[in-house]
Amino acid sequence: MKRLKSHKTFGGDTAFWSHVSEETQTEMKFATFVPTGPIKGCIIWLSGLTCTEENFITKAGAQRALSRAQLMLIAPDTSPRGLNLPGEHASDDFGSGAGFYVDATTPDYAGNYRMYSYLLNDIYPLIGTQFGVENVSIMGHSMGGHGALVLGLRNPQLFRSISAFSPIAHPSTVAWGQKALTGYLGADRQAWLAYDACELLKMGKSHEAPILIHQGTEDPFLPMQLKIEDFREAALAVRQKHTIVYAEGYDHSYYFISSFVDAHIEHHAQFMAMARN
Repeated sequence: MKRLKSHKTFGGDTAFWSHVSEETQTEMKFATFVPTGPIKGCIIWLSGLTCTEENFITKAGAQRALSRAQLMLIAPDTSPRGLNLPGEHASDDFGSGAGFYVDATTPDYAGNYRMYSYLLNDIYPLIGTQFGVENVSIMGHSMGGHGALVLGLRNPQLFRSISAFSPIAHPSTVAWGQKALTGYLGADRQAWLAYDACELLKMGKSHEAPILIHQGTEDPFLPMQLKIEDFREAALAVRQKHTIVYAEGYDHSYYFISSFVDAHIEHHAQFMAMARN
């Protein structure tokens, strides 16, 4: 790990780091906020399309609430960088800045685009080894909300709680998801289901903590790309506890995220303090 820069924030430390990932075989970057005093847990934040490790930590205004809750946050980049794979930089919704938190299996991408395993095998362990923090929860936005739901549902033993802002909740059925899943996993739609929150619920994946989702009603991507009601229906069918808050008049931006991020931090804080079964 190499510390690139840092800023004192609400008594704590906002810092930016780089490290070499064994999973992606590239240098990767992430941002952290570490409060002063004892730390009760860490939230992994997963950002959306086109974002880097800097978007959330600079735009969401989360540090005050994190400091108050005595929680650390870590925000990784959204894809490998420094490569020139076929089609990698051709669009905003695939390749660079759009890793979709999957482990690619297609020939051009399988060697580096391993964002699912990067989070589990590189990011998750260093929270303990480098920062000495044990309790971990996960949240994200849009593509990152999809990632948070998938990682949390597939690995409930690792994450205390899950939340999401405007997640791509049913990616195998929408254009963003179909493009990414085809490019990373190939044409076999059965392989896509392991990275689809709605389909994971149908398979019996679940989490003991209620899942919190905030969604803006004026989000231009809501009807065609996000499929929040599909998630509600799937969760109700299998009795997965959840709360979906439709925020009247809000869009898909960080103005929306910053308006409700405190509620998500408070949501995770309550589960950091609870003993596990």
